[in-house]
Amino acid sequence: MASSKDIKLEVCVDSIASAIAAAESGAARLELCSALSEGGLTPTIGILKSLKGFIAIPIYCMLRPRSGDDFIYTDYEMQAMLTDLDMLREQGADGFVFGSLTPTRSINVKQCQQVLEHAHGLPVTFHRAFDITDMSRMQETVRQIIELGFKRILTSGFKPSAHEGIEYIAQLIAKNHRDIIIMPGAGISVGNLEEILTTTKCIEFHSSAKSKADAPPTNNITLTTSDNNVIAGNNLSMDCDVISTARQDLLMYEMTDANVVRKMVFIAKAMSEKN
Repeated sequence: MASSKDIKLEVCVDSIASAIAAAESGAARLELCSALSEGGLTPTIGILKSLKGFIAIPIYCMLRPRSGDDFIYTDYEMQAMLTDLDMLREQGADGFVFGSLTPTRSINVKQCQQVLEHAHGLPVTFHRAFDITDMSRMQETVRQIIELGFKRILTSGFKPSAHEGIEYIAQLIAKNHRDIIIMPGAGISVGNLEEILTTTKCIEFHSSAKSKADAPPTNNITLTTSDNNVIAGNNLSMDCDVISTARQDLLMYEMTDANVVRKMVFIAKAMSEKN
């Protein structure tokens, strides 16, 4: 069981298999999305409801109705997200992940307030929309997010990856760690995790924990579909002939790698014990 002093890993997932791999391998929390290939969109209610039936760790749901990195939403899009939020909350979501900006790249206070009100006290993370706000005003932006009532900020430190933005993340944590959790995310791997934890002194971090594209995931899980097809790890077994090209198309999706999760949890635990 994780100690309250342990550095916690949040894994972003967009499938039931990835959620199982993360939860069974030591993740402290899931960020549930659909379409991680698009940066993560709002998940389906069906997947959340299914996962809540057998996964004990908290599940935070992404609220994002479409792809695109502007994070500027119309009233119609906001109404759709609030409807999704209400329905996901009713099905047991433990928290939410959201971010909204104005055309001038500042925090959209009104839309954030709407989400926080609909969350009914459940924790809400402000996501990497933070990373396209004005870097020169980052401390002011953090204070605004704190005052709105967000519990965490997911950030790569205004860079494409957390490793590249490591110094900015460290500054944000040093200044604000008593008031909000600053959670590094984007491009965190087994290879760079120790440096990120040491430099930033974060208490939580975020990763998809996927294996390299040319390495098969090492998940030891088996799922059986309603028509008795068996999915074991990332392998699909069917009782009919499937030509090789079609089979390759069926397998063209990425999954969280249980072995990567275990390695990250091991590193985080070792770093926790040093502190």
